[in-house]
Amino acid sequence: MARTADPQRRAELLDQIVDYLARHGLSALSMRPLAEHLGKSTRVLTHHFADKEELLSATMERLDERHRAWLRSLPGWTGSDSVGTIVRRTWDWQLQEENLPTARLIHEIEGLAAGGRLAGHVPRLLADRSAFVSELLRERGVPEAEALTISTLASSAYTGLQIDYLITGDRDRAEAALDRLCALVDAWTGERAAAGSTRDDS
Repeated sequence: MARTADPQRRAELLDQIVDYLARHGLSALSMRPLAEHLGKSTRVLTHHFADKEELLSATMERLDERHRAWLRSLPGWTGSDSVGTIVRRTWDWQLQEENLPTARLIHEIEGLAAGGRLAGHVPRLLADRSAFVSELLRERGVPEAEALTISTLASSAYTGLQIDYLITGDRDRAEAALDRLCALVDAWTGERAAAGSTRDDS
C-alpha cells in the first residue's frame, strides 16, 4: 500500500518518472539513479512508493493513461475520419522527434513483456490494445466480433512495421506497407459495416 501524503505530488513524480524512462529505458531502472536524476533522495520515492515493484506498477499505469489521452486527442478520433486515416495520423505523431522516446519505451516494454519479464506490470495499452482500437471500428458500424478481429490484425501489423522502421531506418519501405495496411483496414471496415447494416435491416 502506498504511503501517499500528497496525491498531486505523487502524480507529478510519476510524470517525471515516465519521462525519465523514455530517455533512459526501463531495463536498467534503479531507485538510486532515478532519485538522483530527479534531484530527490530515495526516501522521497519510498514515501510515495513502498518499493520498486509498486513504483513500476504505478509508472506503467501512468504511461498507459498518458498514451491513451494522447491518442484520443488526435484529430478525427471522435469524428468521421476513416480508421485508416487515424492509423496513419497516429504513426506520424508517434514518429515526431519529441515523441520518439515514448514510442521506443513502449516497444521496449513490449519486448520485456514478451520475454516474461514484466509479469503483473504490462500496461493496459498493450494488454488491451486490440479492444482499444476496436472501439473506433465499432463506432463506424463494424460488429463487435469483427471489430476485435480486424483490430487485432491491424494493431499487430502496425507494431511490426514501426519496429521494422526503428530497427532498419527504412521509412519509405515501412510507410509504403503502412499505407497498404490503412487501405485494407478501411476496406474491411466498409465491408463489415455494410454487412452489419444489411443484417440489421433484414
